[in-house]
Amino acid sequence: MRKSRLVRRRSATARLCLATLSLLIIAGMNSAFGQPITTRPKGYLCLFAAEPLTIDGRLSESAWTRALWTDNFVDIEGEGMPPPTFRTRVKMLWDSEYLYVAAELQEPHVWATLRQRDTVIFQDNDFEVFIDPNGDNHEYYEFEMNALNTGWDLFLPKPYRDGGPPVDSWDIVGLRTAVHVAGTLNAASDVDTGWSVELAIPWQSLLTYAHCPAPPEIGDSWRINFSRVEWDVRIEDGHYRKIPGRPEHNWVWSPQGVVDMHRPERWGYVQFADDASGLFLADSAWGAKELLMQIYELQRDYRTAHGTWAESLKDLRFRQPPGDDRLGQVTLQAAPDGYEAAVTLRLAGKHVQRWHVRQDSKLWRD
Repeated sequence: MRKSRLVRRRSATARLCLATLSLLIIAGMNSAFGQPITTRPKGYLCLFAAEPLTIDGRLSESAWTRALWTDNFVDIEGEGMPPPTFRTRVKMLWDSEYLYVAAELQEPHVWATLRQRDTVIFQDNDFEVFIDPNGDNHEYYEFEMNALNTGWDLFLPKPYRDGGPPVDSWDIVGLRTAVHVAGTLNAASDVDTGWSVELAIPWQSLLTYAHCPAPPEIGDSWRINFSRVEWDVRIEDGHYRKIPGRPEHNWVWSPQGVVDMHRPERWGYVQFADDASGLFLADSAWGAKELLMQIYELQRDYRTAHGTWAESLKDLRFRQPPGDDRLGQVTLQAAPDGYEAAVTLRLAGKHVQRWHVRQDSKLWRD
């Protein structure tokens, strides 16, 4: 039985035991405190907008025709889970002022109840955006909206799993949003086609905690993901009612491997280009980051079992998986308030990076 989404967002979900995680690492697989993840996060080439966009939720501007749709959303846990009942997909564009997001959500019964800004929007069916500009797992943004165009924006200094409190008072200054309903909102007597949304997110509002250029430079990549919450409802006395005891569905662009959107290391890569001739480039450091996040996961389980952080890789029963000869040996050292793990990454031209992770999941390189 799965916990409520509200509880899952603010507490750690049940995790695999230490022995199981060790076996997964030995086998060279990736885990995220849940179902093993064996594929890279999704990638998307975000094109420069050829003209200003009218934010009306209709996606009718010619500029949108140049933008490709993402893959259809999948269950948040990824492989092996049932496909979503209704299709969800996203397009993105950008210019010197805004990041534009458009989403199309198929839905035979479009409903929404929440009208107060900064309420818990995922208690309705909703669409959500998550943005970590520099991909360090910290200082990221979240925005949720329902079919009434009611929004909830918040900033997180670090993920809930690491004790990060949400900053509800933070606002996306200058944000523009719109919803178009292909049907009739909150009318249980008919069948709808769905709803679509448009967002124009000002770069200036993201700049403070981006720690990278905003607007980005051509070729830059940001970590971004999208989620759709869908509740099972039934019609009673002409109104939509949630079916008691049924958890919500969580459908996402890039799967998380576990029912928790606050795992930024699993979010997709959005690369900014000037036109469609650009070529999406995979993150050359992805293997190093994944390896370090495996250490992070093992450390969390070790601390749960022993009340302290492991001081050596031997204590974690960690064996570095083969397969990527660009990676050096992982090192682990104690720190005053936790630990720091690091690994070297050899790139083309004898260039070497050194990547680090610490107890609160912050990733960085020298």
